[in-house]
Amino acid sequence: MVLNRRKFIKYSIISSLATHSVGFISSAYADNKVSLSNVNAGSDSDILLIIDVQNDFCPGGSLGVKDGDKIIKNINLIQESFSNIALTQDWHPINHSSFVTEYSDKDVFSSIDMPYGKQTLWPAHCVQGTNGADFHKDLNTLKANTIIRKGFRKEIDSYSGFFENDKVTPTGLEGLLKTLKIKRVFICGLALDFCVNYTALDAKSLGFETIVIEGATLPVDIGDSIKNTLRGFKNKGIHYG
Repeated sequence: MVLNRRKFIKYSIISSLATHSVGFISSAYADNKVSLSNVNAGSDSDILLIIDVQNDFCPGGSLGVKDGDKIIKNINLIQESFSNIALTQDWHPINHSSFVTEYSDKDVFSSIDMPYGKQTLWPAHCVQGTNGADFHKDLNTLKANTIIRKGFRKEIDSYSGFFENDKVTPTGLEGLLKTLKIKRVFICGLALDFCVNYTALDAKSLGFETIVIEGATLPVDIGDSIKNTLRGFKNKGIHYG
């Protein structure tokens, strides 16, 4: 049997994802799983969102996700099936209000009350113009049509690619997707239980069919964050597979 290049890439992606999937996550919520090969991913009404694959979120970074760099090969393979690709990029000022370094009496990963609700305090990360804010060197950024920067306002954090944490201030991503007549949003990147999670929840609430790609995302894993994320996907009808 002869496969054209596009089909060959799709079959290669599925094989790679199966090989590199994360075992401790893959056993959960199996009834909500999808296969990219079965949903004909990469049509003109699909977009791939690659969330925050930046140096500070990879091993060696100030908020590094364990093995976060190991999903990049899969992400690069997945890109070959898509013509619409957007990257998000955390882009904080040096004195951002979510940085624990701004508070003398707070611990990292503790929370504070902000006008928009509870805010986790993080190590300083992805500071504008620093190496930590750069995309990881192994990530192919050449196919991306758009880069959405988020978290650049000092007084408000932004996990989602669509809205800042007040759930009101937009990043512009929703308008882009609607202009492109996008129907399905495929999401990968870092981290599963924070920025990927919030992006997926917003995509679904905005009316897009939403698929989070297992094997192309990994979690920070704080407390019950993984369990709560996967339960949320199931409850909201967000596909994970």
